[in-house]
Amino acid sequence: MSQKELLTRDQIPVERTWDTSTIFKSEEDFEASYIEVSERSSSLLNFQNRLTESAQTLFEALELRNELILKYSHLAVYSHLNSDVDTANSHYQGLQTRTRNLGTSLSAALSFFEPELLDSNENLIKAYLKELPELAVYDFEFELLFRKRPHILSLKEETLLAKASQVLSSPATTFSILNNADLKFPTIVDENNQEVELSHGRYSRFMESQKRQVRHDAFKGMYSVYDQLQHTFASTLSSNVKHHNFKADVRGFKSARHSALFENTIDESVHDALVEAVNSRLPLLHRYVSLRKKALNLDELRMYDLYVPMIDDVDLKFTFEEARDLIIKALSVLGEDYVSILEKAFNDRWIDIEENKGKRSGAYSSGTYGTNPFILMNWQGTLDHVYTLAHELGHSVHSYYTRQHQPFIYGDYSIFLAEVASTTNENLLTDYLLKQYDDPKVQAYIINHFLDGVKGTIYRQTQFAEFEHLIHVKDQEGIALTSDYLNEEYFKLNQLYYGPEMTYDEDIRLEWARIPHFYYNYYVYQYATGFSAATAFSKFILEQGEPAVTKYLDYLKAGSSRYPIDVLKQAGVDMSSNQTTLEALDVFEERLNQLEALLNKE
Repeated sequence: MSQKELLTRDQIPVERTWDTSTIFKSEEDFEASYIEVSERSSSLLNFQNRLTESAQTLFEALELRNELILKYSHLAVYSHLNSDVDTANSHYQGLQTRTRNLGTSLSAALSFFEPELLDSNENLIKAYLKELPELAVYDFEFELLFRKRPHILSLKEETLLAKASQVLSSPATTFSILNNADLKFPTIVDENNQEVELSHGRYSRFMESQKRQVRHDAFKGMYSVYDQLQHTFASTLSSNVKHHNFKADVRGFKSARHSALFENTIDESVHDALVEAVNSRLPLLHRYVSLRKKALNLDELRMYDLYVPMIDDVDLKFTFEEARDLIIKALSVLGEDYVSILEKAFNDRWIDIEENKGKRSGAYSSGTYGTNPFILMNWQGTLDHVYTLAHELGHSVHSYYTRQHQPFIYGDYSIFLAEVASTTNENLLTDYLLKQYDDPKVQAYIINHFLDGVKGTIYRQTQFAEFEHLIHVKDQEGIALTSDYLNEEYFKLNQLYYGPEMTYDEDIRLEWARIPHFYYNYYVYQYATGFSAATAFSKFILEQGEPAVTKYLDYLKAGSSRYPIDVLKQAGVDMSSNQTTLEALDVFEERLNQLEALLNKE
């Protein structure tokens, strides 16, 4: 047997890496910008106690704030992109640490802004907005600011929190370094009878292997590592939860969830409604589990059998170039302008394609105002990775449209909106693929993939959301989040979600330890709500054509210039109730019926 190890970063062809020189041509340019932000941050203090002395003073202060934040964000993106592709590289670790330190200093220098403005006369600010035309753009920002009035602290307290931000965020940083750089996974024997080093990226591929022994060995190998460090991971997660609860408490919120959803102007009832809707349709997931057990002809279905395609004689593999062409064709229904942006992504090196030793696991879209919207991949050539690429392109094109059509202050979008564009791309890809393949087996394979997507996006992410909320509530109640407690509660949720047909491996108790999203503070539920909105959008686009595309592109261009619920509503999707989630699960049921019928024909 031969040892197949990951390539090092310098062995990856440059054309298959992202081009961070579009942010800074050299590290000398990075250093020059770093020094500028560092030195000019102190000039912000010249505006302290003067912000509202005149309309012109207010405008100058806001413009300086914007300029320094924008420059800092370029530094932050540059350092984290370069660190993420080689997390063991101490130079870029150092660069990222320095940048975070600078961010802490900048936050401290800006900490007087909100308290001082909130202490001011709101009518005076409104008068300034009318008096100076250049200030008019800030109208919605001030509307959002004054909404936060009950939760802004005194200047002294805000400064203290800003200075403590890096310390408070250290559990998440520690988790990331431990999870991506320091863990050493065992080797397993793959489908080709080769010894292969297990990694985060390869794990997902091994979970789709038709050889059950490969799935078993990857599953056991992965969790053997987390088992050894479960107490450490419990400590980082518990500390991170305490961070969230602490910040919520000192700002006068009822809970971490109240605080997190308040930031996006989302009522907590939306989170509750999602969990309620999904729990009401858990019998559908149990049906899916039963069908999977039957399709795979297994006496016992185990957790490592949840990702392998149910159709065993269809092996769809794609080169990255084939995936590119496929995605462009599938998304051409969104119009020529959308396609031209996709082509820029592929031609201008927005995408870091290959997995290499030390590279951050998974996939994401990143960047900031004035940079390309970069995409991290760990390409394995599966249909799942084609979907992942389409997903991340949805984020990146959303970012591109927003930054092209909104000023800097509204040049981003809330995370409540973020997963809508990405999942709409996935739904359009599914529709295209089903039209391209007439073979019933291939159609069944694609429907299987769609069902797995719903299972992973609505059901699994809502399961995560339930667990995340549970541990925040229990910490508030004084319950110690030990590894034993986390293992027990996570195992209970698995049993609830996957039902009686599943044979549960003890190892799945530890899954919480490897999920980075539990450090994101009430992010995961938005994957599920996003899928629901995306189901509505994709249906409109396919049925109505250009009028629906126009509304959809307006949503992509809106950024944070309006409340997120209103952005979707104006584009034709009302997320104020759980009806769209229930309708999305209706589609899941329809596809489940289709797959059952196709499999019964065999």
